[in-house]
Amino acid sequence: MPAAASLVLVFGATSYIGSNLVPRLRDLGYRVRAAARSPEVLEARGWKGVELVCADALKPDTLEAALAGARFAYYLVHSMAAGKRFGRIDLDAAENFARAAEAAGVERIVYLGGLVPPGANSEHLLSRRDTGEVLRRFRVPVTEIRAGIIVGPGSAAFEVMRDLVLHLPVMLTPRWVRAKSPPIALDNILRYMTRVLEIPETEGGIYDAAGPETLTYEQMMREIARRAGKRPLIIPVPVLSPELSAYWLKFVTAVPTNVARALIGGLKHDFSADDAELRRLVPQRLLTFRESVDAALEAEREHSVAARWTEGAFVFRNYRMDYAYYAKRASGSAFASASPDAVWRVVSRIGGENRYFYANFLWTIREIVDWMVGGAGLMHGRRHPTELRLGDTVDSWRVIGVKPERRLTLLFGMRAPGAGVLEFDIARHDEQRTRITATAYWHPAGVWGLLYWYAMYPLHVFVFDGMTRAIAREAEAELMREAQRSGGVNP
Repeated sequence: MPAAASLVLVFGATSYIGSNLVPRLRDLGYRVRAAARSPEVLEARGWKGVELVCADALKPDTLEAALAGARFAYYLVHSMAAGKRFGRIDLDAAENFARAAEAAGVERIVYLGGLVPPGANSEHLLSRRDTGEVLRRFRVPVTEIRAGIIVGPGSAAFEVMRDLVLHLPVMLTPRWVRAKSPPIALDNILRYMTRVLEIPETEGGIYDAAGPETLTYEQMMREIARRAGKRPLIIPVPVLSPELSAYWLKFVTAVPTNVARALIGGLKHDFSADDAELRRLVPQRLLTFRESVDAALEAEREHSVAARWTEGAFVFRNYRMDYAYYAKRASGSAFASASPDAVWRVVSRIGGENRYFYANFLWTIREIVDWMVGGAGLMHGRRHPTELRLGDTVDSWRVIGVKPERRLTLLFGMRAPGAGVLEFDIARHDEQRTRITATAYWHPAGVWGLLYWYAMYPLHVFVFDGMTRAIAREAEAELMREAQRSGGVNP
């Protein structure tokens, strides 16, 4: 059977690489099944012609359906965001997946690992290496590609450097900025990963992947700055270790703290790659770092980044490259003894004369502040008092997503150092109750955007907890009133 006629499972499809790999495989003619823990995030990708399945490598009973009938499987799972135990979690997940792949009769696993320098002691680096070893303990052959920094929108290492150079005119940096690494363009790594399926010789192999240059992190940051029209002053100092750097990064980058900490832990090493064999097997023109950065920025300009808006879609960052790719978030939730339809009827009345269900005085204060700085904060109103459609204006918000009885998404329209979204998610919890969740997503504009977020975070949590409880109470009260009007009983 030709490889392109085969069913390919992309496990970890909502990861950075997975989000770009799925449409690439589909466009090459493969039958693609995308698997991830969150069905909502999978659905939000909008991948036409791709089978979606919910599965979790830490829940072995979910793996059989994901792997059924798959000839090849890409394993793109890592747990850096899980915190201090992520190394152990990674190994458990890999063992579960490899065992299930063997039982399902998968012919090959392709795993994207990381370059491992001699003497490495970073949990992040060792976990990437050990995950490959665990996958190889079982009978399914594994093709492992090891890469360093991947240059593209959404790559955690690239986004850390971008946040730094775009928002800090002067940087006192640790010595690790002079460590070396061979970065590779997103398009180049994707070509390597797709082509190995067609080359039987790569079965069971471990291959280094790299771009044509080896650069220091300082050189990379300066090049990103130049391509964005910035000239930051970078001053390496001896007192900032990688460990200490990880703590202050939360105040200067929107990249999730656990991910940034895991990455920084490995930056004290020089990385090198022996990629001659992979270049022989998969010939291609490797982009220079400058070309890779240009390609990443152009992908954003063309809105071609395959990612959900909460993870950096350009349109929801106000088309601003200096707004962080990753979103900060705060949420609140409550349960209503009512149907999703009843909850939706309340949520869809938000704004205008109905206001915001809870702590309206705080909303009013924020609107007045926005008006005082020339914003649209006091422009109250909506097209219809109870109905919403895509593109509607609700006070200073714009409706960018409507899925009745499921989800309402509003784009923030007031002036602030960043771009934001407010999303209401409605889900049936059991036969009697519906869960309503309100979440704010914030793409900060540098340090000021982060300071704004941290200052507002306690208020967000307070307001969203109260708002969802108020929505739940109103939905229950409406059902009570309807039952009374119809002569019925308390539902």
